[in-house]
Amino acid sequence: MQVAIILGAAMAFLAVAFGAFGAHALKDKFKEQKYADNWETACRYLMYHALGLMLVGILINILGESGALTTATWCMFIGSLIFSGSLYILSLTGIRKLGAITPIGGVLQLAAWICVIIAAI
Repeated sequence: MQVAIILGAAMAFLAVAFGAFGAHALKDKFKEQKYADNWETACRYLMYHALGLMLVGILINILGESGALTTATWCMFIGSLIFSGSLYILSLTGIRKLGAITPIGGVLQLAAWICVIIAAI
């Protein structure tokens, strides 16, 4: 079973679902335009990293299992949950303190891409 591909496909599904939900059901519900923009950013980055996870899964199939690719898988997944998840909650609630944890997710996403570089080298 290829965990990275499964997680990536599930995240891609959620990115599309949340994007549609935000564009239709929440369209006029955001308190301010910046919250709608945050929602869209969360969807976009969730999709980017969903595709990234599927790429990692393909690399595992080509290069074989490695610590770097395993770390990339979990950093990308957890980073996306924190990054996009905090933006989704911020957009719905307006609780600005949630913005303080968003960069933690971003750093994990960056670390994932560095792990992909290491695995490729």
